[in-house]
Formats: sequence, C-alpha cells, structure tokens
Amino acid sequence: MVMIYRCTIELHDSLYFATREIGRLYETEAVLHNYALCYALGLVDSDRHSTTVSEEHTYRYFCPEQVPKYEEHLTPLNQQGIYITPARAVHHTSVLNTWKYANNNYHVEMEKTQKNIPSFGRAKEIAPESQFECFIISEKPLTLPKWIRLGKWMSKAEVRLEEFSKPRRSHSEFIFPYPLNPLDVMFSHQVLSYDTVNMPPVSLIRNVRMQGDYYEVAQLKIPAQIQYRFRG
Repeated sequence: MVMIYRCTIELHDSLYFATREIGRLYETEAVLHNYALCYALGLVDSDRHSTTVSEEHTYRYFCPEQVPKYEEHLTPLNQQGIYITPARAVHHTSVLNTWKYANNNYHVEMEKTQKNIPSFGRAKEIAPESQFECFIISEKPLTLPKWIRLGKWMSKAEVRLEEFSKPRRSHSEFIFPYPLNPLDVMFSHQVLSYDTVNMPPVSLIRNVRMQGDYYEVAQLKIPAQIQYRFRG
C-alpha cells in the first residue's frame, strides 16, 4: 500500500543558497531541490535506517571529502520505497542583502597593505514566513522532524505533514504543475512538454505534461513509479 503525504515547510529565518550568480548578485530560487530535502529531513544517514525519522534521532550525516555522493546516499531510499519531490513556493517574498568586506592584509605581521580594495556583493534570500510545499510517496508510514535546517545559513524551518487518504492509481496523459527532477521521471514516464528551472546539481522541470502512471489525490495527479536516478 502506497502512502502519499503533503509536506509544508515554513521558514522561520531567511533562506539563502546560490541558485545562480549574476555578476555580484547571488540569487536564491524559490524552489527546494529534492536532493537537499532528503538531507534536511534526516532521511540520509540517520541513526536508524528505517522509514521513521523523529526528533529523538541522532542525525549523523557528515561528508569529510566535501564531494557529492548523491547516488550512494539516495539509492537506499529507493530500496525503502521513499521518494520526495522538489518543493515549490506556496507563497514567498524575497529580501536583498548587501555584504561588503575589505582587504585584511594588515592583520599579517611584517606585511604592509598595498591597496585597500573593497569587495561587495548582494544576496537575494527568501524571507521568513515563506512557505514551500512538496509531496512524499512512501510504502510505509512516515514521521518527520518538526524542525529542520536549510541552506547556507542553516536557516530554521517548521515541517507539517498531511496524509492523503486512499490515493487512486491511473494511467493517462496528465499535467503536474509542481517541480520535478527530470532524471527521476524520464525512465517511468513519457515527458511531452515542460518549463525548466536552472539550478544545481540537477536542473528541475515544472508544469510538466507527461504520459504514464499517476496517483490521484485531492484533485492532484502525482507521478507514480518515480525513483532517484542518476547520470551514468
């Protein structure tokens, strides 16, 4: 039996991660990548390898090499029957912060500062009280932590989970307006059209018109048979 959840994430701090860099502007797209959500929600390398994650867990994810290991970390979720879609903003506002710092060579002993060249930039962040929404497909009941951390500043966010009752499975052409990871759906569905969201590590797609299996819940058609897949 498949269980489908609506996961709402509300920011309590400003959220920053560099989706794109435009000159000195570092912009945060109002989309949360599904890879990032797996780590933030404690589903990767948690203390107990099960489908239940609670606040009592000792979250112990650590990557000393600072090299992405998405395939190694996310493949176990396929084996557990857990999949999280990327999250779109239900509503959000952005804030623009300017940062500036100067050359600090004068702190080094016996070295004189030749020039004082200021360096500055602007970070476009997502403001507190903004809300995001994603969907979770799981083969077993799932419990998530109430509070998580997101982005470069480890911003605090509140998680609320709502279970849909009796999802109905069908097969036809349908439109999914929320973002999706294209690597995860190309093998199970025929993708007919979409809009692109450029962001690392894998650009996402949204407003996707596709052919294949889906779950129908609350007037939504959510793709079925999707798993984490990676470039060969």
